[in-house]
Amino acid sequence: MVIGSGFGGLAAAIRLGARGYRVTVLERLDYPGGRAGVLHQDGFTFDRGPTIVTAPFLFDELWRLCGKERADHVELKPMMPFYRIRFDHGDEVACSGDLEAMRDEVRRIAPADLAGYERFLLKAREICRKGFEELGDRPFGSPLDMLRIAPDLLRLEGYRSVHGLVSRFVRHPKLRTMLSFHPLLIGGNPFRAPAIYCLIPDLERRWGVHYPMGGVSRLVDGLVDLIRGQGGAVRLGADVARILVDQGRARGVQLATGERIPADVVVSNADAACTYGKLVGATQRTRWSPAKLGRARYSMGLFVWYFGTRRRYEDVGHHTILLGPRYRELLTDIFDRKRLTGDFSLYLHRPSASDASVAPEGNDAFYALCPVPNLDADVDWAVEGERRRQAVAARLSATILPGLESQIVTSSFVTPLHFRDQLLSAKGAGFGFEPVLTQSAWFRPHNRSENIENLYLVGAGTHPGAGLPGVLSSAKILDKVVPHATAFAS
Repeated sequence: MVIGSGFGGLAAAIRLGARGYRVTVLERLDYPGGRAGVLHQDGFTFDRGPTIVTAPFLFDELWRLCGKERADHVELKPMMPFYRIRFDHGDEVACSGDLEAMRDEVRRIAPADLAGYERFLLKAREICRKGFEELGDRPFGSPLDMLRIAPDLLRLEGYRSVHGLVSRFVRHPKLRTMLSFHPLLIGGNPFRAPAIYCLIPDLERRWGVHYPMGGVSRLVDGLVDLIRGQGGAVRLGADVARILVDQGRARGVQLATGERIPADVVVSNADAACTYGKLVGATQRTRWSPAKLGRARYSMGLFVWYFGTRRRYEDVGHHTILLGPRYRELLTDIFDRKRLTGDFSLYLHRPSASDASVAPEGNDAFYALCPVPNLDADVDWAVEGERRRQAVAARLSATILPGLESQIVTSSFVTPLHFRDQLLSAKGAGFGFEPVLTQSAWFRPHNRSENIENLYLVGAGTHPGAGLPGVLSSAKILDKVVPHATAFAS
């Protein structure tokens, strides 16, 4: 039994199916994918959440477990460049896996930092080898697991923040920003996310940045097909009210309708705080008590605007990051002061730059994501949502999408309220728990529940964390901690 059909849940179902289980995935929404769902509106197709694939071999593994090849079902198109970073004054940096092109960009910005930049790349490679390739799919079920990696953590300077480690190698503010922003992709603040997340730039360089033709939802649909091909099921509109626990062992689930579904194994892809705060319930003693969940640090919220235009903006690439005038100060406002400020940074996704199928002919599809405070902030999103949309539109019109306001033909946006109410994410956080050192590896909710037998967790809230590589790796960990189906044979 798998609760939730996000990428972690779908991958878990396939891996369990390959090990002899007959799996049912229960999804409370009327579409699969969770945060990776799709919005169809006025002839446009918008991915609701993830927009890139950076470790395609993790998807390839899932198809091969079912005796198939992913490339026969979903095309992953390499992005070149990966994305463009546009600084507030208009200068742009095209980030790619072309080392010589990146050296040219560094020489243009700060020639004196070239040697340091190259040393950083070597450091990131070492961190990725240890943090992702070796530890990304290893369970951390005991404090001893943390002690074993402590020497490597010290050697790799994992006690530093991402920005702190980057700053050891380069001095120019632009380069420090360009090399340190990546924790924001998984809900972290670069100024306190541990330096282990410097693995992300190397992950991009090693395996590339890809876009699934037809949208990320094509991967969701493909995984659903694999589950059904194994003899499993995906039930939509199945709202799990609680996990049934008897004598410390998960026995199945109860739906909001009252229906009880027994299961030998329960895997929760729900938000980890929801799993322990709601689905398990107060009657079950767990390490993740209501008090502990209340003390936890949660990631920032997200404002996401989906819109289509009647014209095409051919000069705009597939992925663009538009930075505001402040970096550290803005993140302090978002993560610590919990203030919605007038200035902001944006990630702009233009899938129609690569894929004509997502927009009507002659039109463009866009997705603009703006990091904002989570719901700990005193923000009335019923009012501020439209105000933020107008501010984002004005910013884009004044920069890379001239005349935008008069070209919009379809529009929809979500705020942190959507993440709380529709995705059941605590505090409306876009990525669950914030990735800080004291909420990483053993300090996160474990992949095998610490207190409830036969309950397992996958997804952004457990180890190794958010992002497609993270949630897919969390499902891979199940191969090491869930017994084979024959263990439950009568």
